[in-house]
Amino acid sequence: MGYKREENIKQQQDHTKGKRVFADRERTNILRKGEQSLILFLLKKVPKWISPNIMTGIGMFGSIIVFSAFILAHFYGRNYLLIGILGFFVNWLGDSLDGRLAYYREIPRKWYGFALDIIMDWLSIILIGFGYYFYAEGLTQILAFMFVVLYGWSMIISQIRYKITGHYQIDSGILGPTELRVIISLVLVAETLFEDSITYFAIAMVALLLVLNTIDTLKLLKAGDAKDREEKA
Repeated sequence: MGYKREENIKQQQDHTKGKRVFADRERTNILRKGEQSLILFLLKKVPKWISPNIMTGIGMFGSIIVFSAFILAHFYGRNYLLIGILGFFVNWLGDSLDGRLAYYREIPRKWYGFALDIIMDWLSIILIGFGYYFYAEGLTQILAFMFVVLYGWSMIISQIRYKITGHYQIDSGILGPTELRVIISLVLVAETLFEDSITYFAIAMVALLLVLNTIDTLKLLKAGDAKDREEKA
């Protein structure tokens, strides 16, 4: 009986800690449940000497791997694109665990972490877009530029939404950074099997980001208008 009671107490503590770890942001992405369970599992395994800042560096290293995969594929063959899948996993690992690790260890620095996270995300997107720019040929290189611009637009939307509503949300409906990593990884696999297929996927992704950003912008303007009326009242 005593063992079961201790086990129940531990489960309740883990549940409470889990809620606290993810309490600073609202997630709507389709993979959120499985992703959050995996993150909680990994947080318990992170060695004490690894700090949240080190995890941020690991995430950035993942983006460098993705960039390198595009460069290697350009010079030595498209099969090197598969290295990018490893890069996206490493990027997810660092990017997903850095802030969560701080909350898990109860040492969060909200605004420092917020600023660092945004800057590192932006640099990561630039690296990935720049890598694809080198891999692409001719007019298709513009897709890399458009991807960086559109992703930057979505980041701006999330920051303004935070300012207006007080809620920090990094997802656009059921799609979030994790889903985007998975989609691009599948695109890399497809490109190794069917040359130039990445161009068609890039067009589709750019179009999708354009539609989602337009919808989110309209929602944001509506929220801003409601906030203006509220303040005037």
